[in-house]
Amino acid sequence: MSVDTAAIEAVNQAFYTAIENADLDRMTEIWAEETGAEQVGCVHPGWPIVTGRAEVLRSWALIMANTPYIQFVLTDVNVMVHGDVAVLTCEENILTAGDEGDSSFAAGKVVASNTFVKTPEGWRLWLHHGSPVLQTEDDEDGEEGVS
Repeated sequence: MSVDTAAIEAVNQAFYTAIENADLDRMTEIWAEETGAEQVGCVHPGWPIVTGRAEVLRSWALIMANTPYIQFVLTDVNVMVHGDVAVLTCEENILTAGDEGDSSFAAGKVVASNTFVKTPEGWRLWLHHGSPVLQTEDDEDGEEGVS
């Protein structure tokens, strides 16, 4: 693993930890600053694209304020680096508080592409794109191919 790959994976993990801890200050540090017409962007599952650093951070503040519990287990992490840009893809295996509040949990899976840009301060998140993975009855039962 290259030094850049390790640094990118560390920032990526910090991103998910910030979500889990509802740490908007840390989230603000992770996202890149904008320069000129180059805006950061974020696609939350089921949402239209959010563009602009202020709007992206506002969207995370709303999610954090309305999510009593969330935990991510990342799998299938893959990093591709090309100069000062890197793309990390992964599966987000998510556990959240269910509709019944603290007494129930819901699970889901999202595939994500996180694009990072190298800055003087280190690697920063430029674009997050999450897409839900539809679960079938077979997935929920844990017995693929059995009906």
